[in-house]
Amino acid sequence: MTGKPKTLDVAIMGRSYKVACEEHEREGLLAAVAYLDEKMGEIKAAGKVASAERIAVMAALNIAHELLVARDGKAAELGFDTESLKRRMNSMQVLLDEVLVPQERLI
Repeated sequence: MTGKPKTLDVAIMGRSYKVACEEHEREGLLAAVAYLDEKMGEIKAAGKVASAERIAVMAALNIAHELLVARDGKAAELGFDTESLKRRMNSMQVLLDEVLVPQERLI
């Protein structure tokens, strides 16, 4: 039987978030938060991406890529094309730059 979700305060890139989480999921959620914070920090430190939104999108793409490669150790058998993904990620980065730069000027 699951308990009622509790609110957990977490921090990612210095920003605080409240997340609903059942007690048995707490450890996994905290590990995920730490991993995401680390990945976003790496992207920020590289200095190529400025806004938190863009950093989050790039981190999500990187983590999704890691997941697909690691999933069951069968990425190659499933025909997963890493180079194609890298090209698509670069294209998305260019698109994000084009779309988000005008919005950053509004802030």
